[in-house]
Amino acid sequence: MIGMHAASREALERLLEALDKGLNESAETVGTGANTGSELFDLVDMLDTERSLRIALIDSAQPAEKRVALVKDLLSGKVSTSTEELVSAAVSQTWSNTRDFRAGLVQLGRRALLRSAEAQGQLARVEDELFQLARIVENEPQLELLLADRAASVDARRDLLAKVLYGKVTSTTEALALQAVGRLQQRPVEELDTLCNEVAGLTGREVARVRSAAKLSEQQQTLLEQKLETIYGRKIAVHSEVDSSLLGGAVIRVGDEVIDGSTAGKLQRLRRSLA
Repeated sequence: MIGMHAASREALERLLEALDKGLNESAETVGTGANTGSELFDLVDMLDTERSLRIALIDSAQPAEKRVALVKDLLSGKVSTSTEELVSAAVSQTWSNTRDFRAGLVQLGRRALLRSAEAQGQLARVEDELFQLARIVENEPQLELLLADRAASVDARRDLLAKVLYGKVTSTTEALALQAVGRLQQRPVEELDTLCNEVAGLTGREVARVRSAAKLSEQQQTLLEQKLETIYGRKIAVHSEVDSSLLGGAVIRVGDEVIDGSTAGKLQRLRRSLA
């Protein structure tokens, strides 16, 4: 919801609440969530190429009933009832602009997929897969360059990432990552990190990215989580990677804050003090 106008934020909050309630009451949360998320992503792809339709769907000069009728003409028989009802509810809201409307549909799609993963007990796995994927992209500059290439078609960028992901991640992780790469708002690695943060946020946690000179044991990771939760006063999800260039210790990033306890960092500070 970052960057959204107030009216759009309020609309999205109401829709997310309605989506969560509907999925919680559904006897088929896994299937409904996965299907709704996929269909919403497909709808966003279509709206990206249909400017007049985007405008018509949020035209506040027209009564909500007319906008809902347009949705039914567009989607009836082509998507599930739950998706049609959710989009009908979305166009009944007040949106500041078409960009916010599309961003809202993306957020709803993500939430639906994540609720499906949660019902399968896969939420933690999806979070870790997104973090690890972000690190792969971060450590392969050529791959990130290709994924960010606006001259390439959306399908070409998604096909490239699909080849990287094939058989290695859950269907939820794949769907989230492919959608993000197709509608980049920032660097690919930042998009993936944002997704990881959103998954953690769903369970009230914030991600701590840890680079350590050696692999953290499960016990070390648990102790670090506890210490960081004491420092920051909120739940923390620790995700770690090995960086041998640190020589020893670790560098921890929580949001915009960085705690540098690495040997390399200490040496660098020592050099600065002697300069």
